[in-house]
Amino acid sequence: MEESSIVPDSPPPSVPAVSVPAVPPTPPVPLSALLAREDLALRLIAGPAEPDTVIHWAHTSEMADPYLYLLGGELLLTAGVHVPAAAGPGEDAPGPEDYFDGYVSRIVAAGGAALGFGLAPVHDTVPPALVAACDTYGLPLLEVPPRTTFSGVARAVWQLMAQARLAELRRVTEAQQSLAAAAARPDPVPAVLRQLARRVNGWAVLYGPEGTELARAGTVPPPGPPEAPRPGPAAPAPHPTPGNPAPAPPGNLAPPGSPTASARPAPADPAGPGNPTAPDSPTAQAGPPAPGSPAPPGGPTAPADPAGRVRPVHGGSPEDVLGELAGVVRPRKAQGPAPASATDTVGGVHLAAYALGSGQGFVLGVASPRRDPGDHTIASVASVLLSLLTGEHQSASGAARSAALVRLLLGAAPEAVAPLLGGDQWAVVHARPAGDGPAPDAVSASALAAALGSALVDAGGDVVRVLVPGDRVPAAQPGWTCGISAPASPHGWAAADTQAARALARARATRAALVRHGDRPALADLVPPADAEDHAQTLLAPVAGTPALTETLRTWLSLHGSWDRTAVALSVHRNTVRQRIARCAALLDTDLDDPDVRMELWFALREDGTRGAPNGPAARTPE
Repeated sequence: MEESSIVPDSPPPSVPAVSVPAVPPTPPVPLSALLAREDLALRLIAGPAEPDTVIHWAHTSEMADPYLYLLGGELLLTAGVHVPAAAGPGEDAPGPEDYFDGYVSRIVAAGGAALGFGLAPVHDTVPPALVAACDTYGLPLLEVPPRTTFSGVARAVWQLMAQARLAELRRVTEAQQSLAAAAARPDPVPAVLRQLARRVNGWAVLYGPEGTELARAGTVPPPGPPEAPRPGPAAPAPHPTPGNPAPAPPGNLAPPGSPTASARPAPADPAGPGNPTAPDSPTAQAGPPAPGSPAPPGGPTAPADPAGRVRPVHGGSPEDVLGELAGVVRPRKAQGPAPASATDTVGGVHLAAYALGSGQGFVLGVASPRRDPGDHTIASVASVLLSLLTGEHQSASGAARSAALVRLLLGAAPEAVAPLLGGDQWAVVHARPAGDGPAPDAVSASALAAALGSALVDAGGDVVRVLVPGDRVPAAQPGWTCGISAPASPHGWAAADTQAARALARARATRAALVRHGDRPALADLVPPADAEDHAQTLLAPVAGTPALTETLRTWLSLHGSWDRTAVALSVHRNTVRQRIARCAALLDTDLDDPDVRMELWFALREDGTRGAPNGPAARTPE
C-alpha cells in the first residue's frame, strides 16, 4: 500500500494541522511535451527520463536557497547568477560539488519537479557538478539554449496547460453526457458502471449497505511494480509555520551557527511506502503516540481514526482494499460521521470509494491504473447519478408505508391501510427484463418502480411486481416486458395481481412491450354472478383439480390456440402444451376446435379467474 488519503466531511478537532507543500490547482503538463517543443530546443541532460514526470508551472529564481519560494511541482529556471557569489574563491566557500548538492537537495525537498539551467550570459555550459547532483537526487535537469528566454519557456508551459485544461474539460463533458445517457437506459445502474469503468479505463463496483457487491463493470487493473523511492529525502519537507520552522539546508548551505548536515543524500527513510509506520500509510495514527507507549506487537495493525472507524491495513489485493475503503466511508451512526470519500494506492492501482448521497449505505468503488485529471469529477458525477438511482423514491412517505406494513402484520384489513399508501385504487404491474436478459436485481427493480412513479416494489424471483396508483397510466419501459392489471380497490388486489400475471404472460407470448388487462362491460356481465360461478364450477370440474391444466387451457384460448405462443407464455415446451390440451379435451369430453365450445369455456375460465388464481404462469406439476 503506497499511499492513502481519507477525505472527511469535516476535520476532527483533535487532529493537528500540518502544512505541506501544496501542488498548485493547475492541470499537470508532461515534461516530455515541453521537451518536444522545437521552438524551445530544450534538452534533458540529467535526471530520470520518465514519461510520467509532470510540471504544474514555471518559476524563475536566482536564490541560492529557493526552498521558501516553491510550492511544489515547479519547473525552476535559473541562469546560475547565484553560483559565483556562493561558490567563489575563498577558504570558507563551499566547493562546487557541495554547493550544488545542497542546492538540488533543497529543490527536491520543496517538491520541485524539474530544473532548467540557462546558458549565457553567466555560464557557457551547465556545471558538471550540477549535472552530477541532479543525477544523484533524481531531479530532471534541462539545458536552456541562449536563444530561448525564460519567459518563452513559461509561456510554453501556460500554453500546454491551456491545452490540457481544454482536453480535460472536453473529456469531463463527454463523460457527463455518456453517464447521463447511461442512467436513462433500461438497466441504469450497470450501464452507469460500464461507462464509468470505460472512462477511467479501470473497474467500477457498487457496494450495498451490507458490503456485498451489487453490480460491477470493467476489469481490475493488474498491479504494477512498486515505485522506487527517489534518492535523497524520502518525502517533501513541510513548509515553515509558526510551530514548524523550516528545516536546515543540507551541506554547507546551512545558516551560520546551525549544525551542518552531511552534503551527501541521506538514505531513504525506512518509514516510507510499505512500512506500517510511514506517515502516509493508512495505518498511521492520527496523532503522536502517548509517551512511553509500547509498539504494537504482532506487526501492523489497523488503528481507528478519530471517528472510531478502522482504517485499511497493508496487504491484500486491490479488490480487498477497495472493499475496506467502502467500509470506511459507509455511514455508521454509532461511530460518528463517515468521510465522504477515501483513496488508496495498491501496487500502482489507484483506488477510490465514494459514499452515495442516498444515506442508505451504498458505496461506489473505482479502481484505475492511473489518476488522470478529471477522474475525480467523472466519478463524482457517477456517484450523484447512482445516488438518485439507489435512493428510496419519495422518501417522505416512507414512514407511512412502514406504518401500513406494521398494521397489516398486526391484523389490519387492507382497506384500513390503503389510505396510508396514498389512495384507494391501485393497479398491479408485473415486469420481466425483455428478451433473455438477466434476472432483475433490487437496484434495477427500484429504478423501474421509480420510472413507474411508485416506491411499492417487490423484486423477489424472476418477476418484479409494482403497485401503481390507479389514476396513473403506466407507459412501456425500455428493456422491460410489462403486464398491467385494471385498477382495483384493496379487496380486489389479489385478483389484480392475477390479471397482471396473465397480462405479462400474454405480452411475452406476443412479444409486446406492454399489455393491459381489459376492463370493460362484456356479455358475460349480463349473467348473474352466482349463476355464472355455479356454471363455471360445474363445467370446469373435470380439470379443476389440476391447476396446470386449467392455466394451460386459459392461456391457449387467450392466444387463439397458438401452440408456440402458449409455450412461450408458460415457459414450457410446445409438446407439453399439446399434451395438456389433449388431456383437457379428454377430461371435458368436448371438441376444443368448436368455436362455441371455446367461447363457453372462456366465459367459465374468466369467471373462475375472478375468484382468485395462482400468481403468474401455471405451476409445472407432473401430469
